[in-house]
Amino acid sequence: MSPAEIKESTKREIAVEVPAEEVVRQTDALIQKYQKLARLPGFRRGHVPASIIKHRFAEDIKTEVVEALVPRYFRQEAQKQGLTPVSQPRVTDLHIHDGEPLKFKASFEVLPEIKVEGYRELRADKPEINVTDAEVDEALASVREQHATFSTIEDRALQDGDFAQVSLDGKPTAGEGQPVHMDEVLVEIGGKNTMPEFTEHLRGVSAGDEKSFDVVYPADFSDERLAGKTFSYTVKVHSLKLKTLPELNDDFAKELGEFTSLEDVKKQIHENMETERKHRAEHEAKDKLVAELVKRNDFEVPESLVEHQIDLRLERGLRALAAQGMRQEDLKKMDFARLRAGQKDQAVQEVKAALLLDKVAEHEKIGVSDEELQRELDSLAKQTKQTVEAVRARLTRDGGLDRMKDRIRNEKTLNFLYHQSA
Repeated sequence: MSPAEIKESTKREIAVEVPAEEVVRQTDALIQKYQKLARLPGFRRGHVPASIIKHRFAEDIKTEVVEALVPRYFRQEAQKQGLTPVSQPRVTDLHIHDGEPLKFKASFEVLPEIKVEGYRELRADKPEINVTDAEVDEALASVREQHATFSTIEDRALQDGDFAQVSLDGKPTAGEGQPVHMDEVLVEIGGKNTMPEFTEHLRGVSAGDEKSFDVVYPADFSDERLAGKTFSYTVKVHSLKLKTLPELNDDFAKELGEFTSLEDVKKQIHENMETERKHRAEHEAKDKLVAELVKRNDFEVPESLVEHQIDLRLERGLRALAAQGMRQEDLKKMDFARLRAGQKDQAVQEVKAALLLDKVAEHEKIGVSDEELQRELDSLAKQTKQTVEAVRARLTRDGGLDRMKDRIRNEKTLNFLYHQSA
């Protein structure tokens, strides 16, 4: 039996036949099982005749025969024909009758023949990394802001540069959008990130004052809940605060950690910024290498792999939204059909990239050693505060160990492409 190819290069259909004697053997075994368990009026348990069992439970037995034999013989026939399915088979034309072979057709997807070419000619962008003194000073100023202290102002009204500690309630004037409520918020008067209406109406107030006013948010405002809307606020001022920044000297450096001078801090900031930029540049260069690899080696990908990749992308996205505080009822209201459609193009690219990297690894004999896998397991065990044995057992059960090996292999292959492109 040769596989009947459907138009697409990733789809196959095979005809499978299970010998009649195997169907009889499986049916008889199930009848015996039912005889031991069945309770029918007029018969002691375990003594119901086989003929009655066969008649009484005919459909159930037939279903179990199909469930037992179809997967096994499908795998055998696919293996015999040298086919490796990457999707569950869709079974059609099922033929099962007493004394006859069980016959069916199975449609499924396979990987296309992939010939990866041109990967040794790929060239990565490797820009020169520079960190200026001004950028270091700006980062140091941010660290200084994080260590600011606030003292209560008691002898005067609020002025520019001060902070008001407030509670506020806001409602959209047009009725669209959710109300806003915040407690113990610090509002900087005249601050670059403070809406002008807050500065205008809070300048000159004292502790205990209450103000009501409208705030018009621009269409490109960073918070989408407020962007393009007008909110009416009631603001209660609890206290006035004066911000004091620490002096930039060696004493401040010592408070930050194992530093002896401010110059040590600047040096560490410079090194951290340089390392972070190198990592970002390398990551972007690798993304471009993979995109070019896919562009040079186009091929059709199995739809089942694309759907699985869409599932993974949506799962990651939904976890991120939940971590940001989105409620379950809001998550359920999302248009998942539209979300899936929006993820498809990127999922196709990711599947192609993974298959091509696998081929490059195969050509270059790139593998994952036991030591590399053990290091990854040790790291994961430390992160999750579990024993290495428990982590390995869990990953082995759910197939995660193979996925971990694939990820490590892909990373090594990407590193190979990046460094050979120099």
